[in-house]
Amino acid sequence: MKITAIHTGYLKLDGGAMFGVVPKRMWANMNPPDENNMCTWAMRALLVETEGRKILVDTCIGNNQDAKFRAHFEPHGPESLFTSLARVGVAREDITDVFLTHLHFDHCGGALWKNDVTGEVEVSFPNAVYWSNERHFKWAMEPNAREKASFLKENFLPLFEQGRLKFIPVRQNISFLPGFRVFFLYGHTEAMMAPLLQTDRGALLYCADLIPSQWHVGLPYVMAYDVRPLKTIVEKTKILEAAVQKQYVLFFEHDPRAECGILRKDESGRIVLGRSGSLNEWLL
Repeated sequence: MKITAIHTGYLKLDGGAMFGVVPKRMWANMNPPDENNMCTWAMRALLVETEGRKILVDTCIGNNQDAKFRAHFEPHGPESLFTSLARVGVAREDITDVFLTHLHFDHCGGALWKNDVTGEVEVSFPNAVYWSNERHFKWAMEPNAREKASFLKENFLPLFEQGRLKFIPVRQNISFLPGFRVFFLYGHTEAMMAPLLQTDRGALLYCADLIPSQWHVGLPYVMAYDVRPLKTIVEKTKILEAAVQKQYVLFFEHDPRAECGILRKDESGRIVLGRSGSLNEWLL
């Protein structure tokens, strides 16, 4: 199995929303906010090459949003989904599967794209099967008031209507492919999927929005976006214990600095970040 970090740029999100109940004086030095309290966050997908397939985990924000939306979230940066894939020799047509951890706009928006020439919205990866799960899809189709602004149906409903969106059975620790298992999580949103990838150099967990950055390793660091924050703490506790015991490498989708991290227990027995850095540094 070969895995490659795919950088798609950055966006801005409110610091208070991202750090939840943690006071600003505690997080402001971690990811300094601008004058509007907005912090810069990465949007980082993952390319998994295994079993003769090229699987893209998440597609990030894409370009299919209006000016008002883009003015609020300020997507920026020199990298994009297509250019980053091209840099590692992968064309749009080469992707066989797109695995969507969940259907919030910053994770699935790039599933479709607006053609710069024609202005038409097209499927980003014409030869790919797109994967979600039925439980989460139904949740996204009938969103609660808290998440309504995060579920933009134009990002995923066309995939379903065209028969391109398939569903993974909701069964904990299910095997999607050999070496590619899936955790189902319910704190951030209903039935979010977090891939656990087994490589010849160890296991890597794509954390999605359970642990979006290195700073969210701490248990109280739970996003205000989460629909069930206490459930997030329970899920994070289990994942962190397993990660320490089995030496998972954590892949951070939104961390603006570090792609990955490895955990350790400090003198008091508390789980903390041991090291962080790039995916290549872990030789996965």
